[in-house]
Amino acid sequence: MNRYSAWKYILLILVLVLGGLYALPNLFGDDPAVQVSSTRGFELDPALQDLIEDTLAAEEIEPGVIDFAPERILVRLADSDQQLEAADVLRGELGDAYVVALNLAPATPNWLRAVNAEPMVLGLDLQGGVHFLMEVDMETAREQQLDRFVDDIRNLLRDERIRYRSVRTERDTLIAELRSPEDRQTAMQTIARELPELEIEAVDGSETFNLRGTISAETMTELQRTALQQNITTLRNRVNELGVAEPIIQQQGSDRIVVQLPGVQDTAEAKRILGATATLPKVDVALDAIGARRMFDFTNENVGNRMAVVFIEQRPETRVIDGEEVRETRRVEDVISVAVVREPFGRRFQTTGLGSAREASQLALLLRSGALAAPIEIIEERTVGPSLGRDNIDQGFNSVIIGFCLVLVLMVLYYRVFGLVADLALTVNLVLIVALLSMIGATLTLPGIAGIVLTVGMAVDANVLIFERIREELRLGNTPQSAIRAGYDKAFSTIADANVTTLIAALVLFMFGSGPVKGFAVTLSLGIVTSMFTAIFGTRGVINLIYGGRKRVAALSI
Repeated sequence: MNRYSAWKYILLILVLVLGGLYALPNLFGDDPAVQVSSTRGFELDPALQDLIEDTLAAEEIEPGVIDFAPERILVRLADSDQQLEAADVLRGELGDAYVVALNLAPATPNWLRAVNAEPMVLGLDLQGGVHFLMEVDMETAREQQLDRFVDDIRNLLRDERIRYRSVRTERDTLIAELRSPEDRQTAMQTIARELPELEIEAVDGSETFNLRGTISAETMTELQRTALQQNITTLRNRVNELGVAEPIIQQQGSDRIVVQLPGVQDTAEAKRILGATATLPKVDVALDAIGARRMFDFTNENVGNRMAVVFIEQRPETRVIDGEEVRETRRVEDVISVAVVREPFGRRFQTTGLGSAREASQLALLLRSGALAAPIEIIEERTVGPSLGRDNIDQGFNSVIIGFCLVLVLMVLYYRVFGLVADLALTVNLVLIVALLSMIGATLTLPGIAGIVLTVGMAVDANVLIFERIREELRLGNTPQSAIRAGYDKAFSTIADANVTTLIAALVLFMFGSGPVKGFAVTLSLGIVTSMFTAIFGTRGVINLIYGGRKRVAALSI
């Protein structure tokens, strides 16, 4: 007898309901919206929402739903005209402290958003925009770090009254020339105590007693990581000037940064903004012995008082005057932290009492983000127009629909009732893929659509294996019930082998591939998992409802 336990049918129903629920937001489209975020990336004050509402009300602009989150406020508008008007009004009211950007917000109903059901995110190739791949010059970052160590060592030797002839860089090392063995020994102890990041060894010169210092491997790794993160923060600050609502700025590998600006079509403008950051030639904040003493004296006199950290930036701007571009530099000062001086401090200190770990991390990066930590070079540049993005969506959607419909028709003609069951499973499979992409927040790209198309064919393969095994059992003279049971049982190992090996290949593509390849790997991996579930678990449940139980079946429509 072919019967399913009740819990298996409950599981099937639960998966169907959840899949349909989380795939549903993709049917509602988008609302014109204005997004407000902090220029420096800090968390927003809830009172800002009241200010936005009052400002729009004064201009007789009636917003829709206003979504507040610590990192951004999203104001939904009725149409694109109100969107543009609201953006202009808010830019004038909020000033340089905030970034006001145009956006398209998903028009997902509140009851779906209450269960965190959101639509899929479209990639750059589907939405349109510009893509840059930048390479960070880590060699220059290492040289800059060595130069900073040169200054530190000179200051240490002067403070300790140690006689030396010179401190210089030589290839990837530091060389300090001392006048006597005693001076070298004292210098070695002082440097090892104050600069543990350096590995120091004694070497003899022709007439001097030298020390050679190299940056430790741990420090070098941390330097590269910090340089990359600092450059990402600096680029994000610059990209904010473009008013891009949801830019993608992320690390790729150990020395590269991907910058994707959805909706931006002016590549020259984007390169000008990013290039302006690269020419800020640098901002160094370091306390030498004199600075440390001044800081100690100042904080000693102001224990218990507040001290502000002010971020001062020379921001390059371009204005059009009489039809010509005029470049100028504007001085911008932002108070990014206010802390109470708890005790006197000098060369090294820390600030506490920040609102969250995210704020503390952001402050640490901002203190270094006035300039790039190392030069960057644009090594790849692509522009995707909005029409091309729309064509990509339409062609990708059509390819899925055409392939899907052809498979549906073929399965019904060839396998009859069993083909209808396979078609049902294939439909559920597509719904589950969309639901999973929406739930995990994965970005759908054109290669991702290709992965879905491939999954449609692979999902049918499992059904074909099962159905052909059932037909073979019938030809051998087995009863319909035993043929169904044997067909599913004997085909399982073959299906598992084929899908598991493909899944391994997809995981390898995801781990070692770049952006487009990862998009393909994500949809392929999800499709393999869902197709195995629907083809083996789902179809058998439906077949058992039709032919199973205590029914006497004379023949199968297969």
